[in-house]
This record gives sequence, structure tokens and C-alpha cells, in this order.
Amino acid sequence: MSAANPAYPRSQTAGTSDVLAPVVFLGRLFFALIFTLSGVHHFMSQTIAYAAAKGVPMPSIAVPASGVLAVVGGLSIVLGYRAKIGAWLIVLFLLGVTPMMHNFWTVTDPMFYQIQFAMFMKNLSMMGAALLITQFGSGPWSLDHGK
Repeated sequence: MSAANPAYPRSQTAGTSDVLAPVVFLGRLFFALIFTLSGVHHFMSQTIAYAAAKGVPMPSIAVPASGVLAVVGGLSIVLGYRAKIGAWLIVLFLLGVTPMMHNFWTVTDPMFYQIQFAMFMKNLSMMGAALLITQFGSGPWSLDHGK
């Protein structure tokens, strides 16, 4: 195991440790991309209006606040700077957003039901990934690596 980050063992096979760092970095990048890009939209009036129509309480405060969680959490994970805290921000974001915005159980239209169900399940899978990051951290090629 690596002394710098025991959660990411060094491979015993020659050359495979050269693959680990870029793969972990790409995983962090791809995971966090949705939060950093979509989080910016949480400051737009259209997004706030949509959330208000979905019944989000105090949308003019809640939606931008959720945008801050998404952007800060996503950037933290991509950069690997205090990624465990960033992942907890993403978990908090998803805990609030998922049941409010993707409440498929209230939808009667079959097509819209399927869309909301898929979005709900996508958010659950992302919450699972964020929970893994809260425990294992950012891995190699990160600002936290080596601490």
C-alpha cells in the first residue's frame, strides 16, 4: 500500500500504477462535471422559477444555495482539494434536490414518470459515488494526495 494514501494500493504489476492516476483523475472529472456545469445554472431565474413550480420552498434562496453546494463540491472533487468535504457537499446537494425535483411517485404521465424515475435513480447512483469519495478521498493526481 502507498504510504501517502493507503486507500489506493500500488499495484504489484509493473506499469499498472502508471494507469491508476489518470483513471482516478478522469473518474473524478467525469463525476464532478455534472455538478460544476449544472450548478452554475442554479443562479438563473429560469431554474429558480422551475424549482418554484415544483414546490421547492423559498426557491430564490434554496436554488442558489444548492448551486453553491454543487459547484464548490464539484470543484473540490475535481481538484482533489479536501475532496472528502466536497463529496459531503454533493451528498447534501443530492439529498435536497433528488426528492424535490425528481419525485416520480407523483407523476401520472407514463413518459414523464420514466424520465423522472431515471433522473431519480441517476441521482441515487451519484450519491453512492459521492459517499465512496467521502470515505476514500480523491486519490492520486490531486491536491490532497500525499498529505
